[in-house]
Amino acid sequence: SSRVVEIQSQMSERAVELLGLPEDRPCLLLDVGCGSGLSGDYISEEGHHWIGMDISSAMLDVALEREVEGDLLLADVGHGIPFRPGTFDGCISISAVQWLCNADKKSHSPPKRLYRFFSTLYTALARGSRAVLQLYPENSEQLELITAQAMRAGFTGGMVVDYPNSAKAKKFFLCLFVGTSGTLPKGLGTESAEERHQAKFTNERTRFRNAKGKSVKKSRDWILEKKERRRRQGREVRADTKYTGRKRRPRF
Repeated sequence: SSRVVEIQSQMSERAVELLGLPEDRPCLLLDVGCGSGLSGDYISEEGHHWIGMDISSAMLDVALEREVEGDLLLADVGHGIPFRPGTFDGCISISAVQWLCNADKKSHSPPKRLYRFFSTLYTALARGSRAVLQLYPENSEQLELITAQAMRAGFTGGMVVDYPNSAKAKKFFLCLFVGTSGTLPKGLGTESAEERHQAKFTNERTRFRNAKGKSVKKSRDWILEKKERRRRQGREVRADTKYTGRKRRPRF
């Protein structure tokens, strides 16, 4: 429907904007889950080149009929991104990556498929470039799983949430950096306090970890990280104070 097309186009524009591409030269972008090539149309309009990957031959047939300008590849990104190192100047994906969380076959392990996707994507991207993946997570666990596998693969960055306080307009963009830790862009419609929290977490990730790489459960850091995660998901969370994570005395 035209409404879907309109939303898809808006998200494509936003994703390309979040890539922060150089304005003086055409870039080569990867479009993961390109479908019928709607995002690609926008990329072409902006003067860039693209290659689209999709698991659905029916959708790619539609893209061919529409005579899109990009090259098309029928593939399951859960098997990896089959391109030479440093091929792409950026990657976008509109509402596709959450499908990697589903185990459609007995043999499918979502964490493994996500890791395979992110690690090969990391390699296929030029140093200093970005991937911006808009997704519809089913729940906070899915967001955690996806983000964790991206970080494991070497990316830095995090979730940019547009309009976090709106049920309808709220959009999640996983904004990933390759080989440079840039500053996380600001989500649209976010208050300044929320923005401050967002920029902070990229470097704090590595601050307090026990041997297994997690903060000690129920410690102050564990609580702060949990609250931070919830803020990134756009939830209402109480402000941190000096009392956060303090043990209560047994009786008042």
